[in-house]
Amino acid sequence: MVEVTFRINGRTRTVSVEPGSTLLDVIREDLRLIGAKEGCGKGECGACTVILDGDAVPSCLVPAASVDGKKIITIEGIEENGKLHPLQTAFVKYHASQCGFCTPGMVLTAKAYLDKNPNPSEEEIRGVMMSNLCRCTGYEKIIEAIMAVVKGDVA
Repeated sequence: MVEVTFRINGRTRTVSVEPGSTLLDVIREDLRLIGAKEGCGKGECGACTVILDGDAVPSCLVPAASVDGKKIITIEGIEENGKLHPLQTAFVKYHASQCGFCTPGMVLTAKAYLDKNPNPSEEEIRGVMMSNLCRCTGYEKIIEAIMAVVKGDVA
């Protein structure tokens, strides 16, 4: 067992992790935050995406022992003062999620990108979002929702 201390959703946490455990394991099993999902387990689908030190990453590929001293944000941590984040609001308003399995990863991928590039083109958004797989939508509503946030069209 290795002890790691990190900040997750604004809170400092210390957990003991098994060698070989992933950040996704810690988030779901130890911390009981269930927004990140295991989809492929290979870092290819985006369902387990979290923001790690400002970057969207597949938590299924991040060794849990490597997050000591890091800052992590999950879907549970992006609301502000009890209000949905604008991306969450836009996903609801524009009907950008159907089954919801991929939605947390989609939202966090978009958030990490918009935090670094607040005024991207639709083409740039399309390119970024290709790292997240969705079997229910045709991505159009997802792109519309993200572009609404970029344009400030979310109330």
